[in-house]
Amino acid sequence: MPLDQTEAIVLRSFNIGDQDKVVVFFSRDKGLLRGVAKGARKFGNRFGSSLEPMSLVKVFYYEKEHKDLVTVSQAELIESFFEVHGDFRSACTLGYFAELVEEFFPSRAKEDLVFRLLFSVLSAIKQKGDLGILSRYFEAWFLQINGLLPDFRRCRKCRKRLTEGGWLSPRMDGVYCGVCAPLKKEEVPAEFVHFLGWVRKNAPPIEGGPACSAGQLEDIGRTLQSIIVYHLEREPKSLHFLK
Repeated sequence: MPLDQTEAIVLRSFNIGDQDKVVVFFSRDKGLLRGVAKGARKFGNRFGSSLEPMSLVKVFYYEKEHKDLVTVSQAELIESFFEVHGDFRSACTLGYFAELVEEFFPSRAKEDLVFRLLFSVLSAIKQKGDLGILSRYFEAWFLQINGLLPDFRRCRKCRKRLTEGGWLSPRMDGVYCGVCAPLKKEEVPAEFVHFLGWVRKNAPPIEGGPACSAGQLEDIGRTLQSIIVYHLEREPKSLHFLK
């Protein structure tokens, strides 16, 4: 069994047996990995704080053929985001990001763009960036990278430019004007297109950001989350704690 290594973000871990943990990693070049860290629950174990959620680590592991779980032999901490977890809402937000990554991608699917998105947003949160803006930023880019973000600029049916918002139909994969909307159930706020335009041109903000009020950000979030829920076919468990 050759020893392999990769740079990864720890998404979560859970206990198994009396002394071990199963750790879920999101790797830059290996994708989503799940591995057993033997002895990780022992006092003074060799892993230290490297397996804390959202830690950026270098993971060393063995892999057996036809086995879903790898065996983690060592994890070197590159950067910790432990202090972010001191705030309840920030901790729930990081859990939400981790759940989206784990649920949307199969094991070992390489997603370098999503890895870079997650790390850049984590870094901005650590530097006290606005949590509301950064959450919407992550959701928008996450959907964009996965090809799940419809065209919000024009009506899907008549192609009329949507200057005053529109009506979202996730099932029909599009946004409609007031005349063409099959159901006027999920309204898209007028600020949505401006927000998406800003997101596509800018890095995750530490200071400043798009000109949106807290209420407008909530409306934008509802639209993005509606698309996420539709494609995931359920509401993310962690999203409940953010409402």
